[in-house]
Amino acid sequence: MRNRSYITIVGGANIDIIGIPYDRLRFKDSNPGKATITLGGVGRNIGENLARLGIDTKLITVLGDDLFGRMIMERGRDIGLDMSESLILKDKQTSTYLAILDENGDMNLALSSMDILKEMNIPFIQDKKDMIENSKLCIVDTNIPMEVLKYMVSNFKVDFFLDTVSTRKAKKVKDILGYFHTIKPNKLEAEILSGIETNDEKSLKKAASHFIDIGVKRVFITLGDQGVYYLDKLNEIYIKAPKISVVNATGAGDAFVAGLAYSYFHELEVKETIKIAMGASIVTLENENTINPDITIENIEKRIKELRL
Repeated sequence: MRNRSYITIVGGANIDIIGIPYDRLRFKDSNPGKATITLGGVGRNIGENLARLGIDTKLITVLGDDLFGRMIMERGRDIGLDMSESLILKDKQTSTYLAILDENGDMNLALSSMDILKEMNIPFIQDKKDMIENSKLCIVDTNIPMEVLKYMVSNFKVDFFLDTVSTRKAKKVKDILGYFHTIKPNKLEAEILSGIETNDEKSLKKAASHFIDIGVKRVFITLGDQGVYYLDKLNEIYIKAPKISVVNATGAGDAFVAGLAYSYFHELEVKETIKIAMGASIVTLENENTINPDITIENIEKRIKELRL
């Protein structure tokens, strides 16, 4: 394992139940639409994207020994995502994520039932130290318990990438942010973690500089249809997003992180990294699935050229 030829992910895996209305979403009413059941979870989604991009990827998560857990393990085997180090628990229910999208494909309301991830503890993750430290990088999401996150970043020597997941879950990493090599908050998450309101490029730089000052090496703030703001100690880059037709926004952030990890794995320079990450996000946004089954580096690069990113 010492050739660092793989990426490790420690994070959530669950079943996604997604509802999409045919017309304008009406609250407190039954909306005609379509419901789909797919595999999800931030860590798992990032892992599937990376596996489809040809990266040897190992996912450490917690699953129930139930139908949904077996579905997730089977998908991993099918696509080459190694989940053999995950914790499988009898008499526990695999995590479920329920989301209602609006007529534009944007998430309007969601509920996540992920209590099983609380079963991941420090002794369990201690046993994974060698595997994690010998990876090229380790991606973590904020679905895993705070004490596990803190133990990992404080004791393991590897470049950690953070996916903040949501504004609520991002709060628990506020005091350990300085341990991370790369973070990818969206605008609202960046505001919560920095305490700085971001209304323009100047305030974005102020918020990102706060993260750099406490020890983060690279900050990517995603701005939805406004693009991406990037900062490190040497570079400041803002790339606007091209206009595209969004079909499903659910997995865009996961694809973006996969693009960042892919680029770091292949040691690409920062401008190319942002383009690859945005391209991965775009080919996901334009597909009805949380993960585009046709995501490849060739298709990402083709879309980047078509949109003149």
